[in-house]
Amino acid sequence: MNKKRRRRVKPWRIFILLVLIAGVVYVNQVIVPTTPPLFIPTPTATRSPETYISEGESYLAEGKIGPAIQAFEKAISSDPQNPSNYITTARLQIYSGLYSEAATNAENALLLNSNNSMGHALRGWAMGFNGDYLESLSALDQAIELDPNNASAYAYKAEIMIYQTQAGQGDLSTLDDAVDASRTAEAMAPNSLESHRARGTVLEYTGNYEEAALEFAAAIAINPNISDLHLALGRNYRYLQQYDKAVEEFNRANALNPADPMPDTNISRTYATVGEYAKAIQYALQAVKDAPEDPYMHGNLGQMYYRNREYPAAIDALGLAVQGGMTEDSVEVEGLPLDYGRIAEYYYTYGLSLARQGECGEALQISQLLLQGVPNDETSIFNAEAIVEICQEVATSPIAPQEPEATATPEADTMPEEDGMTDGDESAN
Repeated sequence: MNKKRRRRVKPWRIFILLVLIAGVVYVNQVIVPTTPPLFIPTPTATRSPETYISEGESYLAEGKIGPAIQAFEKAISSDPQNPSNYITTARLQIYSGLYSEAATNAENALLLNSNNSMGHALRGWAMGFNGDYLESLSALDQAIELDPNNASAYAYKAEIMIYQTQAGQGDLSTLDDAVDASRTAEAMAPNSLESHRARGTVLEYTGNYEEAALEFAAAIAINPNISDLHLALGRNYRYLQQYDKAVEEFNRANALNPADPMPDTNISRTYATVGEYAKAIQYALQAVKDAPEDPYMHGNLGQMYYRNREYPAAIDALGLAVQGGMTEDSVEVEGLPLDYGRIAEYYYTYGLSLARQGECGEALQISQLLLQGVPNDETSIFNAEAIVEICQEVATSPIAPQEPEATATPEADTMPEEDGMTDGDESAN
């Protein structure tokens, strides 16, 4: 029998095998545990809520309310169980005119603690700015019930009751209650921004413009970075015929909140009051650019054109305010139903503009609307009758009628619904 020859093992093969085995063991024990899984995002380091709060406070110290709101919103995302961050954010959002967002943040604070007096107070304040006066005052009363020493709640209540009275939704005692609430806030916290603001609001409504200006100036001294405080101070300077100071305050409001059309609107009305209609038109146009969907802005622009006797342009702008329609930039504007106050001014100015251009078919319709819709407004009725007289002149003369002084839009400013309050009882404050 033949014997098979045994194959000789080669040492270099054994060496290579041992190296491979060692490599596999090393990778499995050392490399794999430190390597993140494929296709899974690498986690990033998270910041503590305290850093966002500190950042927000730094922005506030610099007067940057918008960035401060963003910082506190990040603090909320980082720590959603902290009600104080919701409270701070809600207050800042109210200062910035973000009333719906503020109400939501106040409600979130209440979800964490239903007995949070300031949560109820801020929710009520925000809802009042949105016109929900009954729910607003209910929330403010609840805040006071939970903490009778909450001076801010009394101040907010005074302010909202003034707006309720202005809107014609209060009763005989609402103004007196607003005065009492503002005095209570003042007695509890005489040096607080909220107390000065509330007293200024009451005094402005009751026609005590000099005292109101002092209150708003005191509030601004505490925090100069709130746009609507400068608007309020500017309005009262305008009523006091201190027009340079008024424009200065409106410009400060505009710098703090450039997207708000009201500073430009108030500047336009101030220039119109002193007869500088070209400047008035310039600022009214800027207000329309800020809020092209707002019929009040188009109405104000139309009034400025009318005062400058640019009747075709006045018709275009006032037509959008009264009837609604589409702007040149394809923005839809919803027309304003006839009502007393500023809206009635838009209607009769529209009718006068149409009449002066000989468009009497529509002008006479506007006249009838005024006679039937606002019969207790003497100025509107006077101008409705003037529309008829102008159209009679047009019918009997081929020459365009001259503008009689009596039918011009009144120069004296009242506080319209969209930017302030109408005068109340001076003895009530």
